[in-house]
Amino acid sequence: MLRLPRFSYRRPASAREAAAMVAEDPEQTLLLAGGTDLLPKLKRRQLAARVLVDVRHLAELAGIRPGPAGAVEVGGGVTLAAAAGDRTLVGALPGYATAAGQVSSPPLREAGTIGGNLCVDTRCNYYDMGEEWRRAIGYCLKKDGVQCLVAPGSSRCWAVSSSDTAPMAIALQGVVVLVGPDGERELPVADLYRDDGIDYLAKRPHEVVARLRLPAPPGRRSAYVKLRRRGSIDFPIAGAAVALDLDGPAIVSARIVLSAVGSSPVEAVAAEAFLTGRRWDEETVLEGARLAAGPAKPLDNADGSHFWRKRMVRVVVEQALRAAAPVPAVSVAGTAGAT
Repeated sequence: MLRLPRFSYRRPASAREAAAMVAEDPEQTLLLAGGTDLLPKLKRRQLAARVLVDVRHLAELAGIRPGPAGAVEVGGGVTLAAAAGDRTLVGALPGYATAAGQVSSPPLREAGTIGGNLCVDTRCNYYDMGEEWRRAIGYCLKKDGVQCLVAPGSSRCWAVSSSDTAPMAIALQGVVVLVGPDGERELPVADLYRDDGIDYLAKRPHEVVARLRLPAPPGRRSAYVKLRRRGSIDFPIAGAAVALDLDGPAIVSARIVLSAVGSSPVEAVAAEAFLTGRRWDEETVLEGARLAAGPAKPLDNADGSHFWRKRMVRVVVEQALRAAAPVPAVSVAGTAGAT
C-alpha cells in the first residue's frame, strides 16, 4: 500500500493568507484543494512537501455567479461535479459544463475543483508510476532523472497536458483571477500555460486560483469532445474544445483548442482562421477538422500509439464542431451531415 509522507497541515482564513503561507517556503509547501491529483502524486513520491495549505473551506473560492459584461464567474474551489450540473453553465456554456463533467470519475468529480483541474500536472507513462518502478528505469527528466525517455535526444520534458477544462476555458477566452500575498491579478487562461512538461504553469507557486471568468455573449456555441480508453476515470488521449460566435449560419469567429497532444493546450490557429467568416456547411466542417489536426504533436507517452492519436484528433474536432453546430451541416448535394 502506498502511504502519504508526513507533512504539516495549515488552514488559512483567506486566499491571501494561504498564498502567504506557501510563499514562506514555496519549494516545500503545496496548496491543497480537492487533492485528487496532488495526494496520489505525494504517495508515489512524484511530488514532495513538508506542508500542505488547505483552501477547500474558503468561501471566497466558492460559488458560480454572474460576472461583468454578461460573463459567468466560477469560484476556483467549485467542484467539477457542481460545475457540470450548474444550470447557468449548462445553458450558456455547455462546452465547459461538458468538459467538467468528463474529468475522471463521478466520485473524484465530487472532490476535484475547477482551480485544481486548471493546474493539473502534466502526464507521461514514464512519470506516472510508483517510485520503485521509476527507480528501476533510472527515472526520467521530469522527476529525479537526467533524460526524457520519450525523446532521449531532447533537452526538455515532453509530458503531456491532461486538463479537460483548460482547453475549453481557453476556447471561451476565459480569464483566471489569481490571489497572492499582496492582492489579485488577472491572466487570460491562454497565458496560464507554458509548452514545457516540467515548468508548465505561468502561475506562481504560491498563487491561489480564486475565480475563473468565462464570457458568454449571445450567439456563442461551445462543445467539448474527449477521447479516452474507458468511459470514466481516464485522462484524455485527445480532446477538442470548440467555441463559435455565430450570426445565423455564418461563423463570426471560431476557437479550437486541443487537449492531450502537447505539453500545453494547443490552439488550432489555421483552422480558426479558415472557419471565421464562412457559412456553415459540411465541407467547412471537414476542412476545419483537417486543419485543426495539423498542430497536434502527440508522442509515445500516453495511451494508444501516437500515430493513432494524431489521426483521432481530426475525428474529435469534427465531432466537437458538429456538437456546436448552429444547424445540421449540409453538403452541396443537400444531405444532412450532423449527428
